[in-house]
Amino acid sequence: MENIIQRIDHADWGGVTEEMHQNGFAMLPKLLTDAQCEALKAGYGSSGQYRKTVVMARHRFGLGEYKYFDYPLPALIQTIRTEMYARLAPIANTWFSALKVDVQFPAEHGDFLHQCHQAGQRKATVLILKYGEGGFNTLHQDLYGEVYFPMQVVLFLDAPGQDYTGGEFVLTQQVPRAQSKAMVLQPRKGDLLIFTTNFKPEKGSKGYYRVNMKHGVSEVKSGSRHTLGIIFHDATS
Repeated sequence: MENIIQRIDHADWGGVTEEMHQNGFAMLPKLLTDAQCEALKAGYGSSGQYRKTVVMARHRFGLGEYKYFDYPLPALIQTIRTEMYARLAPIANTWFSALKVDVQFPAEHGDFLHQCHQAGQRKATVLILKYGEGGFNTLHQDLYGEVYFPMQVVLFLDAPGQDYTGGEFVLTQQVPRAQSKAMVLQPRKGDLLIFTTNFKPEKGSKGYYRVNMKHGVSEVKSGSRHTLGIIFHDATS
């Protein structure tokens, strides 16, 4: 896991921090190798490492399927989850301080998970998603209980324009008393996208206020699209 830790360490964290403050999202390009992407996709058919499968159409979430990993997580995923949390916790604390929210996140992910477990949130939330032609994901927020971390990441496991077309990642930003703003992203294979789970702070004339955000996936026009979502809080179910 040394290489993945080095790739995370060598990212431009000053730039990432500024992008998160300004936009609510930021990119770490080519965090995963092609081989790592293919290995994660190849494991989709294995039943032993997942705790739950969700067919999205049954719940009106969209059209596609995703599977929640069970603990213990695969070593690569565990490493990314742990290392990324440590980098993002200071940004999250800055956000909550700006918004005068009386919550501060611990520096270590294990300590944060302990808070989740004390609140009855013990289920793993890392998931792998698969969309075929016509697949999409409605706009939503990934909140699984009262304890949550305000950022999450998604890793893109296929090459747009080659493995699939369409399937853009969509973020919407709702400014109070204004129309929603949509941002459409198409990361490359192996890229990691950081984005806000539910809101970001925005500076106004009277201090900071919350800008609510949601995310989803536009319709896949052809091919097959896989992503790995890493959420830092655990779930009640």
